Amino acid sequence: MKSQRLLFGVACLLALAGAISPAWAQEPPASATPTPEERISALEAYINNTDPGKSLTGVAGPGHNAWMMTSAALVLFMTLPGLALFYGGLVRTKNVLSVLAQCLGIMGLVTIFWWAFGYSLVFGTSYSCPFIGGTEFLFFEGVTSAPNTKYAYWVSQNVFAMFQMMFAIITPALIVGAIAERMKFSAILLFVTLWMFVVYFPFAHMVWSTTGFMCGPLNPDAAIKAIDFAGGTVVHMTSGWSALVLCLILGKRKGYGKEPMPPHSMVLCMVGTGMLWVGWYGFNAGSALGADAIASNAFTTTTLAAAVAGFVWAVAEWITRGKPSVLGFCTGIVAGLVVITPACGFVTSKSAVIMGLLAGIVPFFAVAYLKKWLGFDDALDTFGVHGVGGTLGAILAGVFADEKANSVVAGLKAGLVMNQLKAVCLTISWSVAATAIIAFIVKAVIGLRTSPEVEQQGLDTSEHGEEGYIY
Repeated sequence: MKSQRLLFGVACLLALAGAISPAWAQEPPASATPTPEERISALEAYINNTDPGKSLTGVAGPGHNAWMMTSAALVLFMTLPGLALFYGGLVRTKNVLSVLAQCLGIMGLVTIFWWAFGYSLVFGTSYSCPFIGGTEFLFFEGVTSAPNTKYAYWVSQNVFAMFQMMFAIITPALIVGAIAERMKFSAILLFVTLWMFVVYFPFAHMVWSTTGFMCGPLNPDAAIKAIDFAGGTVVHMTSGWSALVLCLILGKRKGYGKEPMPPHSMVLCMVGTGMLWVGWYGFNAGSALGADAIASNAFTTTTLAAAVAGFVWAVAEWITRGKPSVLGFCTGIVAGLVVITPACGFVTSKSAVIMGLLAGIVPFFAVAYLKKWLGFDDALDTFGVHGVGGTLGAILAGVFADEKANSVVAGLKAGLVMNQLKAVCLTISWSVAATAIIAFIVKAVIGLRTSPEVEQQGLDTSEHGEEGYIY
């Protein structure tokens, strides 16, 4: 009986190994046909999401590919409809469609740029430049179903490119929250066009490319050996600090501080929060670039940090204001997701709980008190949550990174906190300076802000000719 089971197990392994690369999936490897031993070794590498060796290099694995396609869809789900509903519920009735249109417009615009230039400028390496990528993948040239093994051994490069595109879409969309209800649609599109090339593409390359200036895990020659698992600096810090600068240049909403501007639908906001949380699993666990143990850890730490931060934020409101609000729960959950993002694949569950606790306290004070003290109109608290939260998460990633969670930490732990601080300083200074220059260019060319009459009437009818609600 035991020998029969053993033979059956070996047969299954060989069958699975042969199934990894169906004939219709891609061209066969140039090398000689792999031996059964090589196939079994490659199967083990597939299960562990590691280098298969020369025998099956360039072959995509169906399981990892399936998870990455799912993750890409989840990250898109974060923007549409997650972020759109979260932000849409927080504005006034007359501006709800403007937020949805801005998210939709950014989605289409960034997709075109990513296909034509962005993917190559981020992950191309033909120039070996630490600040921007090469030109070999312009217009998706050579981006096929075979893996780009510089980044993932078992994931098709076109799937990898689509996954990364979803990050590029949501990042500028986050900025919308700071300038809601008063910036022209045309100005937003022009601003995003320039911002992607000047801020996002360079930072995504610096942090995630094998030749990147701050890519500690992949570039042994990186000047700043920092870590950012899923976008603390690339996504949240760049968008959050840029949002602060843009809302300062744009100015306050008409009547801000003089008349109430409550969210028109906390129901939409809560629904959007749930969608963001679900989609964030693709954002964080998907950044493992495979369905492996690191993805499982990122899934766990993401859940813990979000839940703890949402609860702590509401308790903080309860203590300071007398009542825990639904908005507090929602904002706290998002803050927890933001803070854990750069660290989720590098820290243990205990550290995730501590990070969630801090995520429910530090961004809370930034939103509840810092904004009031400094007097700026960050309409939907993009800076307080993403700017402050992203900065906090990037620093804590260096503090709590543990080789028990991810072996790559072992080679980076020495001096990691200092490298994280350097990365934070570079991200803030670059984002702030670039955004200020871009905003003033847009202001000079087409103007940033709608007229007082349009703002009073609402952007839905004035900018898009529609109304969110017909009574």
